[in-house]
Amino acid sequence: MRQSKLFTKTLKQSPKDAVSASHKFLVQGGYVDMLMAGVYTYLPMGWNVIRKISDIVRVEMNKCEAQEMLMPALQSRGIWDETGRWDGALSDVMYQFKDRSGKDMGLAATHEEVIYDIVRRNIMSYKDLPFAIYQIQNKFRNELRAKGGLMRGREFMMKDLYSFHLSQEDLDVYYDKMIQAYKNVYAKCGLDSKVVEASGGMFTEKYSHEFQVISDAGEDNIIYCDTCDYAQNSEISKFKVGDKCPKCSASLKEGKSIEVGNIFQFGDKYAKDMKGYATDSDGVKKPILMASYGIGISRLVATIVEKYHDDQGIIWPEAVAPFKVHLLSLKQNEEAEKYYKILREEGIEVLYDDRDISAGEKFTDADLIGIPFRLVVSSKTGDKVEIKKRDNDKAELMSIEEFIKKIKE
Repeated sequence: MRQSKLFTKTLKQSPKDAVSASHKFLVQGGYVDMLMAGVYTYLPMGWNVIRKISDIVRVEMNKCEAQEMLMPALQSRGIWDETGRWDGALSDVMYQFKDRSGKDMGLAATHEEVIYDIVRRNIMSYKDLPFAIYQIQNKFRNELRAKGGLMRGREFMMKDLYSFHLSQEDLDVYYDKMIQAYKNVYAKCGLDSKVVEASGGMFTEKYSHEFQVISDAGEDNIIYCDTCDYAQNSEISKFKVGDKCPKCSASLKEGKSIEVGNIFQFGDKYAKDMKGYATDSDGVKKPILMASYGIGISRLVATIVEKYHDDQGIIWPEAVAPFKVHLLSLKQNEEAEKYYKILREEGIEVLYDDRDISAGEKFTDADLIGIPFRLVVSSKTGDKVEIKKRDNDKAELMSIEEFIKKIKE
């Protein structure tokens, strides 16, 4: 992609209302554009990052034999009345309105009711269970504190998966399998996640599990152990900093954290509310048990930036970067045009800064945008390119062929 043709430009100044590094750099770097508080357009580079993360998520969900689909964001009141959530747990956060005919409608804050309605009309026998279904779709929640860029939105992108079972034992097995899948997702995105026991909140009365990343930009507080995997949300924990870990007796710590995912076991709640049953191998009707599993895709973008940045801008991990290489041509160097063509022919994602601006401006933008490899071509580099990783101050000269071989190893 030629940077001169890239839709939208970097900004000289960060947004005045930016309260976090991710908000500042994602807007200033041309990744997102704010329409209003909590509502953002993902610009081309931002959408590239979203796609990379979504693909990582898809790989791990597909490994767990989940099937991808897409459910409607516009929902009718009826199915929500069956569970009592239209006037109950979700009434404060769900956007609710009447259509032109006077019928009550809502925008999806979540999709448990929709998917369970489909399941109860299609699953009749143990032969159809267990199974899991997921989607990647925008959700809508009427947040009172829609601030911090992509960290807390009114419209945001989410992966939500739902699994269905005839026994608690089977549900538990899949639930544990999904915990590992989530850990894999975050690790591939460069994040160290903690599995945290938490309250079910507005979704279930049972305990749930959150996936948290330690960060000063976080809105949550967790009590955790660095020696083992014990962690609890501070809101439900009876422990405090310095107490002995109940699992390994090490000293517990407390830290601010960002929630990047959560999972819930609903058990037979939806079976009772929405009358979803299937016959077992003996012909006995049993409730279809459900659990749900969510990952905030857009929040994950912000979380990665909170972890990977410096004073100049973003430092993207290679797996989620919008491009792998940022090629800078100083004074319209003809060699740069040749290298741009070679990189593309090799299938390497490259952003080519061919703009007629100063070298200083190009270097500043490169640091702000944060692409993993910066390649500089100038009259001083001769038949080589100057290569520097975004997370390293050291630069080196090598041929374009040597560089391609290096990054393909």
